[in-house]
This record gives sequence, structure tokens and C-alpha cells, in this order.
Amino acid sequence: MKVVLFNGSPRPNGNTMLALQEIEKVLRDENIETEILQIGNKPVRDCIACNGCVKTKKCVFDDDVANLWLDKVRHADGFIFGTPVYFAHASGRIQSIMDRMFYADKNAFCHKVGAVVSVARRAGTSFSQDNLNKYLLLSNVIIPGSNYWNVAFGREAGEVVRDEEGLQIMRNLARNMTYILKCLEAGTKSNILPPRLETNFHTNFIR
Repeated sequence: MKVVLFNGSPRPNGNTMLALQEIEKVLRDENIETEILQIGNKPVRDCIACNGCVKTKKCVFDDDVANLWLDKVRHADGFIFGTPVYFAHASGRIQSIMDRMFYADKNAFCHKVGAVVSVARRAGTSFSQDNLNKYLLLSNVIIPGSNYWNVAFGREAGEVVRDEEGLQIMRNLARNMTYILKCLEAGTKSNILPPRLETNFHTNFIR
């Protein structure tokens, strides 16, 4: 089994990374393969709703991490998106990438185990959670919880290690994710397969 962790912070060694690494330690102790990928600090594209991805299942813009990350999800059993909090919301960069990933191929996420974590100096973590969890909820993702919302606190790089409860939340999230992954694996071996979902209706409010 494999879980990919996506660091939505432009800082490769900041507090968001430390939170993800705390999760990674537990997953590796449970013999789950992991990989952490960085969004980096280069420009990223916004989705322009061109529908070019409808047939190809990949974004037409291939000059940032969106298609790479989407391909990683396709070959993984679980995934975690991490974001720093800016102005009380998730990073615009991670939202731009997730817009394009989920628009291009939300089925790549279907019935996999996924979560989001957010790290802030003080406020905005809950809104960031709500913001990014919506991507998962509309894609039939199985979302594990923890003993509190998946948040941690710290401003300067390294401060998050002093948030003992925050790190505990990350570890418990990893344990819950491991439990669900192993249950799904056991179910598959017993021929318990994901449900076939209805997709017949797609309406909007002005028709």
C-alpha cells in the first residue's frame, strides 16, 4: 500500500512539512510506503474551465505539478493534502492545483482514503479544512478523522514541533488512515468491492 502526501507550502522545510512528516513516520511504522511531494515556489496555473481535460484526463497546462500529482494519486491507495493558512484560508496555490486535478479526473480519487491537514499561526485552520475537504467529499473519498480537526499551529519554521496536541492529531490521523487502508485491503481479498455509483442525473437550479 502507498500513501502520497502533498505539501502545499512553498517552503519545503516549514511547519506544514513537519506536520506531514509526523504522519509519514506512523505510516512507515505500519509498513505503508509513502512519498512526500512539494508544490515548490514556482508559478502555478489556475483552471480556466477550457474542458481540454475531459477526454485526456489531464490538464492542458503541463508546466507545474498538477498532472504529476494526479498521476501519483492514480497509483496510490491514499493521499493527504497539507496547506499553510494564509488570510484565514488555504493557500491559493494548493487550491489552484486541486481545482485542476479534481476537474481533470476526480475518479482517480474515488473510494481511496484521503485527508487534508492545515497549519496556521493562529486562526483559519477550520475554514481551510472545510475548504479543501469539499474536494474529497464530491469525489467519493473515504475521509479518516482524528481526535480533533486535522490542524496544527506554528508560525516560524519548526515551531509546530512545540504543538504537542497538533502532532498527536497527526499521528492519530495516520493510525486511522492505516486502519481504513487495511480494512479495504482485507475487504478486497474477500471480494467485497466498492459500490457501483449512480451518475445519471446532473442538474442545475436554473433548468
